[in-house]
Amino acid sequence: MSLRLRLALFGAAVVALTLVLFGALLYALLARGALNDQDTALRARAGQAVAALGLAPDLTPRAPVAPADLRTSNEIFVEVFDRNWSLVYSTGVLNGAAPSIAPGLRTAASPAAFDTEDGLRLYALQFSSGFVVTGQSTRVPQSGLAGVRGFLIISGIPTLIAALAASWLVAGRALRPLKEVASAADEIGRARDFGRRLPKRRSRDEVALLSTSFNRMLEQLQDSFDSQRRFVADASHELRTPLTTIQGNAGLLARGPLLSDDVRRAAADDIAAETARMTRLVDRMLTLARADSGLRLELAAIELAPVVAEVCRQARTVHPDRELQCDQADATVAGDEDAIRQLMWILLDNAFRHARSRVAVKLATEGDWARVKVSDDGPGIAPADRERVFERFFRADEARHEPGAGLGLSIARWIVEQHRGRILAGEAPGGGAAMYVDLPVLRPS
Repeated sequence: MSLRLRLALFGAAVVALTLVLFGALLYALLARGALNDQDTALRARAGQAVAALGLAPDLTPRAPVAPADLRTSNEIFVEVFDRNWSLVYSTGVLNGAAPSIAPGLRTAASPAAFDTEDGLRLYALQFSSGFVVTGQSTRVPQSGLAGVRGFLIISGIPTLIAALAASWLVAGRALRPLKEVASAADEIGRARDFGRRLPKRRSRDEVALLSTSFNRMLEQLQDSFDSQRRFVADASHELRTPLTTIQGNAGLLARGPLLSDDVRRAAADDIAAETARMTRLVDRMLTLARADSGLRLELAAIELAPVVAEVCRQARTVHPDRELQCDQADATVAGDEDAIRQLMWILLDNAFRHARSRVAVKLATEGDWARVKVSDDGPGIAPADRERVFERFFRADEARHEPGAGLGLSIARWIVEQHRGRILAGEAPGGGAAMYVDLPVLRPS
């Protein structure tokens, strides 16, 4: 069942329920009014009969001239009884005899009372010489209400049909923009045209909100799609160079004894170096892929100073030709120790790659933050590139001739974000580049 049909049926059901409740209330009010009108008529007829009887000290029984058959007649009849409830006179008969009066009405008729018996509405009124009872068939108010029932039923059917048709039209009009959104989404999915947008709506209803949200989602999809496409293109380019080198040197080695030992050794060294380069590149690409898939680091309280000091000690061994200054203060953060070590190595490798002779590492606390600063005395980073250096595969023009794929700082930013921190690229006080990493400090509980 379509949504439009469900909405139309729901609207018709609401109208139907409203009609039933309104009809029941109207019928109850009219039924009560008809009964009150009948009681008023019976009371008035009884008063007229008492006035006609006057103050007669005695009542003589006599037969009616032409009594009405109460099985078919709807007229008001009158009965007169003496003080002992002996019938004196009756203008109506029921099954060949005057209607009997139940003991309950006799007891209550002092001075007056209503009752319903044998399909008759009765009113008993006491006067000086006895009792007067007036009555009428209960068919009288029911016959008047039959027309009301018919009117409610007959008028309700076209009203329901009209409500169903109106709900169908309104639902169709309301759902038409949703169908347009669904159709546009289907076309965008088939054509992979993420640059397409839904037209902006002037209204401020839910459909306009949906269109705005859909356009925002398309913008995010387009950014993700373009980023993924650039990632694949850049990765293919970065992998092509070492693969070409490996393939060329492997072909060279395949020539066998025709090569000198120096040539074979150089070819093997090239293969080993390019294999290590590919291994690092693939490892970093896998790290970013896991980050994109929603990988979350498990954080625990760690001391930053020992980690920074250990990485600095190892870096001095790897780069003995460069000066490395390391200054650290005590700081406790919620972090992943392996990820912090990887972060420090990325920053130090990047600094050593561009430094002329000196790299400095400083760990200090500033308010609620632990700041790690890694600086070098190299050419520095242009202000226009200080945000772009964290993009995947980005390398400034002057750094394209240097080794590296441009993935390290992207991984560094992901690690810092996992630690609820921030990373910035800036300028060192004495010239060169500086990387600032701020991590929230854990305070003693």
